[in-house]
This record gives sequence, C-alpha cells and structure tokens, in this order.
Amino acid sequence: MTEITDSVEVPAEDDKETAKKPRRGKRGKKGPLGRLALFYRQIVAELRKVVWPSRNDLSTYTTVVIVFVVVVIAFVSVVDYGFEKLVSSVFG
Repeated sequence: MTEITDSVEVPAEDDKETAKKPRRGKRGKKGPLGRLALFYRQIVAELRKVVWPSRNDLSTYTTVVIVFVVVVIAFVSVVDYGFEKLVSSVFG
C-alpha cells in the first residue's frame, strides 16, 4: 500500500531550471517539411489501426442505409401530402 504523508517537497533551484527547458523529441523544432512529414507518418500510423469492414459487412451497412433513407422519404412524403390536404381544405 502507498502511504500518504503531509510533507511537501520543494524542488531545488537546479530542478526548477531543468523543468523550464523545452523538451525536444519527435515534436522538436523542425522546418515546415519536417512537420509535414511527421504529420503524414502519423496519418499512416493511425490508418494502420483502423479495422476495415469486410465486403459482406459493407454491403450490409449499405443496404441498411438505403432502406432507412427510403423509409424516411416515404414518411416525409406522407406528412407533406397530409399537410397539403390540410392547408388546401383550410384556405380553400
């Protein structure tokens, strides 16, 4: 177990100076081309992490989206037709 104490440690002057120094790792000061290259390397690294859907999954997702869009279009059309009839009966 970790014990909690009430003491507060104050860093020495040397520690304060080293804490203020900028760190230069992968993101150190580079020119625009270096930053651009780093950006593209990070993009490629992230795309390797992506789990791409199989062809079967993709066709299933596409079918679901198309069916959903058709249902929404039908619903909006019915509501629009109803409002059209309501407005034409009220305003003649």
